[in-house]
Amino acid sequence: MARTRLAFALAVACWLIATPGHAVVSPLTQPNWAELSPEQKRILAPLASEWDQMESFRRKKWVGIAQRYPSLGAEEQARMQRRMTEWAKLTPEERKQARDKYKTLQKSPPEKKAVVKQKWQEYKQLPESEKARLKAEAASKQAQARGKTTSHPAGKPSTTTPTTSPAPAAR
Repeated sequence: MARTRLAFALAVACWLIATPGHAVVSPLTQPNWAELSPEQKRILAPLASEWDQMESFRRKKWVGIAQRYPSLGAEEQARMQRRMTEWAKLTPEERKQARDKYKTLQKSPPEKKAVVKQKWQEYKQLPESEKARLKAEAASKQAQARGKTTSHPAGKPSTTTPTTSPAPAAR
């Protein structure tokens, strides 16, 4: 009985291998930019320039987001577009840092998550001038940590304002 099952399984396997016209497709293969629908291209437009260089699993994530996008409200769609645009502006290193921070936060205890969420809510309530000051301060600290500060005649390090606003890390 076991030999019959084994022989049958072997026969089916041989038939599947020998059958012409069956292409082997990786389960992670995702469409190139040209293969996306016009609606997907419209939704994912901020990612157009880098889409074809993106890893398949990341494309899959974005295609999933594009599928859910029409069911979102107008405000949520606008938020999604802003975040995609901000994400597209980040360097690969900044994206890696954002992903790492997100993973670390996900592993944090609920109390720490609550503290971070509270701080984020407080930040969002700040006036734009205070947000700009905090961004400049954070950029200065980052530059100092990397040893890339330049001195002004008064001996104060220069600061640069980052091009992206702080936002929760993409998943």
